Amino acid sequence: MSGLVTPGDAVTAIRHKVDQKWADAVCADLGVGGDQVVFSVPLRPGVSTGKAVERLGHAAWHEWHMLWREFYDQLPAGVRLVRKAVTIRGVAGDFPATLNATLDGAATLIADARFGAEPSIVDIGRARALASALRSASAILTPATLRAVYRLRANDVEVLISAVTWLRQHPDASTWTLRQLPVPGMHTKWLDTNGALLRDVAGRDVRDEVRPRLTVMHLTYVDPHHTASGRRRHDAWTTGDVHDIAYRPRAVLIVENRDSRLWFPPVSDTIVVEGGGKAAAALLANVPWIRAADHVVYWGDIDADGYTILNQFRATLAEPAPDGAPPKPVTSILMEATDLHRYSEHGVNHDKAGRPIKPSREPLPHLTEAETTAYNTIATAGPTPFRRIEQEAIPLAHAVTRLLRVLKSQGVGLETF
Repeated sequence: MSGLVTPGDAVTAIRHKVDQKWADAVCADLGVGGDQVVFSVPLRPGVSTGKAVERLGHAAWHEWHMLWREFYDQLPAGVRLVRKAVTIRGVAGDFPATLNATLDGAATLIADARFGAEPSIVDIGRARALASALRSASAILTPATLRAVYRLRANDVEVLISAVTWLRQHPDASTWTLRQLPVPGMHTKWLDTNGALLRDVAGRDVRDEVRPRLTVMHLTYVDPHHTASGRRRHDAWTTGDVHDIAYRPRAVLIVENRDSRLWFPPVSDTIVVEGGGKAAAALLANVPWIRAADHVVYWGDIDADGYTILNQFRATLAEPAPDGAPPKPVTSILMEATDLHRYSEHGVNHDKAGRPIKPSREPLPHLTEAETTAYNTIATAGPTPFRRIEQEAIPLAHAVTRLLRVLKSQGVGLETF
């Protein structure tokens, strides 16, 4: 009925409001964030005079009023029907105007099958238990943190509470690395996913307090003069160690897969570095001899992760290093749109566990136009022939050819053997 809200529609509206504001209501009931939240629904918006009733029709008005009279007898505790006067044909009367419900009253209404509402997205009992647990652990309780904690699995909630308690008992975390934190129940990579939430509920970011993890990277010397000397071909470099690399490269090629590094063919004045996945930007961007190289080139898998790594690596090197080293451009090889077509026979749609590779909606503003075209093709949410071409599927000889072509275009003449 136009302008008139039925009891069923009112309960549905209450459910929508609870889904939006349940965390505020739970926090308010515990004295956090202000006064008690009341969920209100106007029952006859725009209908406050006898003339408005006449425009709707007296039959419709009477039918609506009877529905609310019947509904009034079924109202649970915590739900109140507010009436306001309307004068119709010279006779004043009080008629339903607003339905108000506390959180408990709203939950009872929503759960009552007679009213036909869809179930709420939240279990109020669980929400209250989580809020109480956060308060007991002296965690920061806000509607935002409560919503975030509610989305966690039960075991992750336990770890979060344990971590808040541990941090309160340990004001100094600088003697551990992030992976060494002895928080009961916390696995070594838990903070990778939940570090920001722990910061919000603990009021301190332990990720900024811990001892930094040293960069350790594996590399292969591919300069033919070096390898002909009989010295080691494969090496590792650790931040802050006294060990130095065998020679200063003019070109550094970052690859993502071990086989591509280990068996890369000879190229003069070049070092091939194993990137380490999504951590590549943070791990490699501040390595002095990488920054000092004339040219930094990246070659990764043709998939959403490969382009994400390239985007992050390029963005990080576009900023000066902490030691004052200037920005460094990053060029890619074998990651443009033409490479999709050339190596399409190696395209796959499933990962190593047989699961479908998912699309990606993440914008990557630091890709070139040709890289962006390739990324959009394999990462689209729509149909695509394949979502990944693994780096190992591309012949290393092709990689050498492309690397030399890129370096030559940048005014570098390197040799192969």
